[in-house]
Amino acid sequence: MSSIIQQELSARGVAQVLVFLRGAESGAAATAGAAAFAATGAAPARGSSSAGDLARHFRSSELSQASELGLAAGEGRALRAAVRSGVAKAGAGRGEVPQVRVYPRLGIMLGTASKEGIAALRADARVAKVTGAPTFSLIRPAAKAAAKLAAKTTWGIEAMKVPELWKNEGLRGEGVLVGHLDTGVDGAHPALRTAIAGFAEFDDLGREVTPAPKPFDTDDHGTHTAATIAGRAVSGRHVGVAPEAKLASAVVIEGGDVVARVLGGMDWSLGQGVRVLSMSLGFRGWWDDFVMLTRILRANRVLPVFAVGNEGPGTSRSPGNYVDALSVGAHDDASAVADFSSSQRFKRKKAAIVPDLVAPGVDVISAAPGGGWQSMDGTSMATPHVAGLAALLIQAEPTRSVAEVERAIFQSCKRPSGMPQQRGNRGIPDAVQALRVLRS
Repeated sequence: MSSIIQQELSARGVAQVLVFLRGAESGAAATAGAAAFAATGAAPARGSSSAGDLARHFRSSELSQASELGLAAGEGRALRAAVRSGVAKAGAGRGEVPQVRVYPRLGIMLGTASKEGIAALRADARVAKVTGAPTFSLIRPAAKAAAKLAAKTTWGIEAMKVPELWKNEGLRGEGVLVGHLDTGVDGAHPALRTAIAGFAEFDDLGREVTPAPKPFDTDDHGTHTAATIAGRAVSGRHVGVAPEAKLASAVVIEGGDVVARVLGGMDWSLGQGVRVLSMSLGFRGWWDDFVMLTRILRANRVLPVFAVGNEGPGTSRSPGNYVDALSVGAHDDASAVADFSSSQRFKRKKAAIVPDLVAPGVDVISAAPGGGWQSMDGTSMATPHVAGLAALLIQAEPTRSVAEVERAIFQSCKRPSGMPQQRGNRGIPDAVQALRVLRS
């Protein structure tokens, strides 16, 4: 049994669990999702088997986070996300705490269960795996400051040789949708005004806010990472790696039931049709509870590009440290791994070292809410550089698999002299070489 589940059962007698339905890991999310819908009483898709009795193994508990959040709302305290965006009023959500939440495209159920309920779920032939649900947190910048955008292109875009793909190949990300799960995005920023194809907000209980608000940022982190992926040129100056790609951006963090919020954002992203998912968030250390989730993303033709963390050598964040995630660390403009950039060696044969590679993540200038610019340091800043590069490659070869795109990025990397493998692994990606490998 998961150590997280054991800890929760010991402390509270119930645990929040993830239930992965059979078929989801192979990409058969439609079948798995239909069964999950049936579990909550919704009509299953034609031809799917009923799994209506799975829901009975979950329970409402006054000791669960969902119940506490619902109680707070019932007492008139706002469900933060929905109220902040102006969609809901204080006290919204009373009496609407779900016993089990369903993510049909992922083929996952999330809810609270007792020891007996967990055992029953694990014994059910329709269930592939039951795991715990460790809490995500934002990978906060190691440093940030107001900045002016003086150069035609940022140093990070130049370091990866991205302008050569723009000029010589006409590759700017056109037709590629990138998922962006973060604190939101300032949709009025001139670099992002035409970049957002879809926007969603998930409230403290993980429910999608309807109607969807206009794109906004609850912090400044999301606007920065979004513009690094797909920011449009402003006065002839570029901060975005793929300036014609589109974003499907969702507010999923911080606060509330973050697991429910992030899963909601992932499920929504699959529905939008994203080909890349950029996440600069995770939970510290190695917890294998979400391993299947990264496999599900890949099975649905989505490349998961995740930050490895800002806690320095000998540390890493899950799910960025999973074999099936493309994990990203940070380097500076002298091609040295940043001191804060996490790195770790695992006792496993495949992908023993994380991160997989390092990308520009020090003094990265990108968009700030309100129309200005900001410089930030962090693996959060490096991750969207790689997500943007993946978008350029997918535009070039849209039928290539997730594994082929990832392999092209990996094989393009070069580790500079003096960069320890333990810290930078494969090294720094080269956009020109990545395209060459992909087309070979």
